[in-house]
Amino acid sequence: MQDKHGADGQPTGVGPRLKTSFAEFVVLTALLISLTAMSIDIMLPSLPQIGAAFSVAHANETQQVLTSYMLGLGIGQLVWGPLSDRFGRKFLLLLGLLVFVLGSLACLLAPTLGAMLGARAVQGFGGAAARVISVAIVRDLFAGRQMARVMSTVMTVFIAVPIFAPSVGQALAHVGNWRWNFYVLLSAGLIGMVWAGYRLSEMARPAGAGRLGFIDGCRAVLSNRVTLGYTIASGFMFACLVSYISSAQQVFVDVYALGSLFPVMFGAIAGSLAVASFANARMVQRLGMRRVSHSALFALLVVASAMSLVSLVGRPPLFVFGPLMALAFFCFGLMFANFNAIAMHPMAHVAGTAASFIGFTSTLIGASLGWIVGRLFDGTVRPLAIGFLLLGIAALACVLVVEGRKGLFKGE
Repeated sequence: MQDKHGADGQPTGVGPRLKTSFAEFVVLTALLISLTAMSIDIMLPSLPQIGAAFSVAHANETQQVLTSYMLGLGIGQLVWGPLSDRFGRKFLLLLGLLVFVLGSLACLLAPTLGAMLGARAVQGFGGAAARVISVAIVRDLFAGRQMARVMSTVMTVFIAVPIFAPSVGQALAHVGNWRWNFYVLLSAGLIGMVWAGYRLSEMARPAGAGRLGFIDGCRAVLSNRVTLGYTIASGFMFACLVSYISSAQQVFVDVYALGSLFPVMFGAIAGSLAVASFANARMVQRLGMRRVSHSALFALLVVASAMSLVSLVGRPPLFVFGPLMALAFFCFGLMFANFNAIAMHPMAHVAGTAASFIGFTSTLIGASLGWIVGRLFDGTVRPLAIGFLLLGIAALACVLVVEGRKGLFKGE
């Protein structure tokens, strides 16, 4: 059943009216969800500095600063959603933000790399609440194409973080040291907690939400072919991003010797993701989630095949590799919100548990496979390019299992 919305874009008949305007709700949701991207991307320019500070033997080991956060994120996503179904969204959201703030403080004070990695896991565990519960709130209020439109609008704001975060991280590294990154994350967590505490209403959940136990909620998710299939497909797409993020600093600094221009290139490529998310918010209303995302998936396979071919020469020119990577990110931008909306659509009665399952499973798949591709970095772009191609093929296989050939490119 499609949720109804008033002329101002606010939902009607689905819980209390928002304290905020629709625009403020979108920006607040984007901030909460972007804590994860911010926590990862702002660290990228500081990885060599962190490695030097803790006397890391091999440069690839500093990637654990990213993957430890993702580990905590994955575990946290399994916890916060079911709890929010049972006890309400707002309280659990604020509690998770508090954990994020405490984890950020622990990272600041970490005396060893091991302590840093543990604190990063705690930080990721808290950040998971912001990501999962924000998605559950959006599902409480919106459905179908409308949800995809809202999530695309959120993604447009959210993608500004990867564009600017590396530049901010590099500036902080020049002015101070790597610990300054955590001052920024600490501040962002506090702002999100205060803003949500004062301006976000407790959502009235759909009838029956929270009555199902965690096991029953998971069974409802696992028994739905669409939710399960698109969740796994999302995981393969997330693995592409993780593999790129894990090896981006080495690719652009070590392979292409960009030095201080690395954040500029990173931001330019991420910018294509923002453009795609902005375009998707309009396209999905007219064409439908499946038609847009399936077309983008096939386009990604073409781009990844081209990347793999040019990578066989060793080091393709930057003017070739850069645009191909930007095109790949453009395809991602047309898939993420739609895959998530398709997976969440049948799960209104267990939105929190579904958001947890989708977030945990896609993060687990993405972090694991992305970490493997990142660790295979050999001084060339070949592992990254071939990784994109194989992961795209795996995502297509999931979609085909769910939809069949006749279900591809449907409007809904």
